[in-house]
Amino acid sequence: MPRGKPPVPSSSPEARPPRIVIENVRPRVDNGRFAVKRVVGESVDVAADVYADGHDEIRVLLLWRRQRETEWVEVPMELVGNDLWTAGFEIVSLEPHVYSVTAWVDHFRTWRRGLGKKAHAGTAERVDLQMGADLVAQAAVRARGRDAKALMAWAEELHELEPTAEGLTRALADDLGALMDRHPDRSEAVRWTPDLRVDVDRERARFSAWYEFFPRSTGKKGHHGTFRDAEAQLKYVADMGFDVVYLPPIHPIGRSHRKGPNNNPKAAPGDPGSPWAIGAKEGGHTSIHPDLGTMADFRRFVAKAGDLGIDVALDLALQCAPDHPWVTEHPQWFKQRPDGSVQYAENPPKKYEDIYPIHFETDDWRALWQALLDVVRFWVGEGVRIFRVDNPHTKPFRFWEWLIAEVRRDYPDVMFLSEAFTRPKVMYQLAKLGFTQSYTYFAWRNTKWELTEYLTELTKTDVKEFFRPNFWPNTPDILTEALQHGGRPVFMMRLALAATLTANYGIYGPAFELVEHTPRQEGSEEYLDSEKYQLRHWDLKRPDSLREFIALVNRIRRENAALHWNETLAFHPVDNEEIIAYSKVSADGTNLVLVVATLDPHHRQAGWLQLPLDRFGIESDRPYQMHDLLTGARYLWHGPRNYVELDPHHSPVHVFRLRRRVRTERDFDYFV
Repeated sequence: MPRGKPPVPSSSPEARPPRIVIENVRPRVDNGRFAVKRVVGESVDVAADVYADGHDEIRVLLLWRRQRETEWVEVPMELVGNDLWTAGFEIVSLEPHVYSVTAWVDHFRTWRRGLGKKAHAGTAERVDLQMGADLVAQAAVRARGRDAKALMAWAEELHELEPTAEGLTRALADDLGALMDRHPDRSEAVRWTPDLRVDVDRERARFSAWYEFFPRSTGKKGHHGTFRDAEAQLKYVADMGFDVVYLPPIHPIGRSHRKGPNNNPKAAPGDPGSPWAIGAKEGGHTSIHPDLGTMADFRRFVAKAGDLGIDVALDLALQCAPDHPWVTEHPQWFKQRPDGSVQYAENPPKKYEDIYPIHFETDDWRALWQALLDVVRFWVGEGVRIFRVDNPHTKPFRFWEWLIAEVRRDYPDVMFLSEAFTRPKVMYQLAKLGFTQSYTYFAWRNTKWELTEYLTELTKTDVKEFFRPNFWPNTPDILTEALQHGGRPVFMMRLALAATLTANYGIYGPAFELVEHTPRQEGSEEYLDSEKYQLRHWDLKRPDSLREFIALVNRIRRENAALHWNETLAFHPVDNEEIIAYSKVSADGTNLVLVVATLDPHHRQAGWLQLPLDRFGIESDRPYQMHDLLTGARYLWHGPRNYVELDPHHSPVHVFRLRRRVRTERDFDYFV
């Protein structure tokens, strides 16, 4: 190093370089660029590596506040070993929170520790007490009122004490230590920057069950359904235990290049077209398809859903039919081709002439962004608090960051579900930018290894801080090969896995509960006679419907707090690759659920399951009861290793609630 004056921080010419190091504060997303996610009532458990040179004592505090406030709440952090400090705070309201870590060298605690060692060794001197007196006198200057007077009295007393056993005991008094802790010297404290943020949502962001259906298919056979018809179906949805109803686009549908059944490029008279071809002479994104009813009918539908404890989620598809008013009013918002035509949507070899993508690279982007924000605000004004966003990965990232922040600033209870089946980093970026929940790859994860690896990534890595998975076994676009060929057992199995592996899940119905499994063609994931292009009539009372099984699974979810979170998910070994086993436990440890499922929808499977009894709070020599919440059967198990067998045609999954046998003082047993 060149000779000269020691380095001085440019921001404070007279300050000494800090001795404290604060690093690796977590949770932290991209070094604080993005917020972590929580819901009201959850905690943020903060950890940081904090240390200084030498052997001085240090003080470390967690700082937190609601973003709108200026005063920090200070929480002492605890040293757990290897310079790792931890503390936590609870999210207290539906608004953004902020947190950080601060630390400083505590000279009084260092002196007190040293004096204690000297007292024990018999080497304390009077000057040691005088050094402490100086530190206390300095604290008296920082203090006010009674504390200032008390500290000055302590300083005078310490200055006169002799290093006798009695004097040293007096100097090491706990009440002096507590008084000094209230008035530390923080003049050279260091604080982590930047401040870290928490995006806060309502509870439905953490725990929800979604049901998608097309209102236009709720009418009598051959007739276009209305919101009044759809309203009548809400009780059916509520009885199955769903708390979010998601509706595909409800807007006028374009007539130009309208698609017929099974995506036929030529529609016949009377074909309703695809709801995602938004806009016609009747209006655009803030209008309702006239065959569905009026805005008053929609408001009544939303109100009825609310009475049943159901949120209504609308599809936010930022695209237009050629007939959309914006196409003529704002042609600059669409990409013009050299021949003068407008670029339609394509996914070769598929062509979607009935849909014009919005051209976000337009020079008029500010007006475009504002218009799209106005669409969301319009529906929020009509009582909608959840939006399922269609293909957000095909729109600019910064647009979503801006739009979601603008909406949630005024309406913090609004949620956005990202429907982005794309590359992992893109899906994660959208979640970081503010999407509340996200579609996932669950539909295509079928083997034990695939499920275990994927869920470990989602629940045990930093991904859990910003990405809330929402598992869907099917959608109107996705009829997986497994569902096509697995029959009724695979539908039951995939439903149970989706509903118990994660706290948020959904199904596209009534196709799911009625086991709709015929593809448009071999090798396709498109449904034959897809509801996207035609009206369907569903017999909701069919005796082979899975509605009762789904209702039971949803009731089990509601009644068992262990299934309301993802973070406690743990997989357990089974010596059969066709059987998967995992458990979840509630935050207070009182509710433990174990799921054992076959992944083979065709054949009986059996194996030996290994459980970590110590983690479950079970003595290895005590029996415990496994109550199958699906069938009502009860099994008395002993030890960590037990036999399991599943017949997919009878019940492809066990959802056990574990009950421990407890011995009382009166020497008899009971289960809890």
